[in-house]
Amino acid sequence: MKGNITFTILKPDAVKNQNIGNILADINAGGFRIVGMKYTRLRREEAEAFYGIHRERPFFKDLVDFMTSGPIVVAVLEKENAVEEFRTLIGNTDPQKADEGTIRAKYAKSIDANAVHGSDSDENARLESSFFFAQSELFTEEGGVQISYPQQVEAI
Repeated sequence: MKGNITFTILKPDAVKNQNIGNILADINAGGFRIVGMKYTRLRREEAEAFYGIHRERPFFKDLVDFMTSGPIVVAVLEKENAVEEFRTLIGNTDPQKADEGTIRAKYAKSIDANAVHGSDSDENARLESSFFFAQSELFTEEGGVQISYPQQVEAI
């Protein structure tokens, strides 16, 4: 069975360009329920930890620099088949290749400043969510937490 949560980051470019409300409206219109959300700014060590899987890649430093360049919005979203559905909603990483009407086609400026992050698997959705949120900070429509995390990562 596909998971019912995914994780997103509205990146510094989306925040700077005042697209928070527009992107959240698109998320809601896509049938997602926001079960946790924070407006924050990553410290360098937090960004390095979050993107640690890319540490050896040539783009790592630029990615960390970009993600620490301004405030972000992080959110946990709920919907049946959430990861796949959200990746469809946000579109291709390259906004020039993103389908019309997707979040990246509408709000991204480049492959690097692509407005939003979306988890690429159910496991990563839980890991990424647990990086930013304790289970007690996530609420379903019924008000209870129904998210099964892997071993809890220390929330920031």
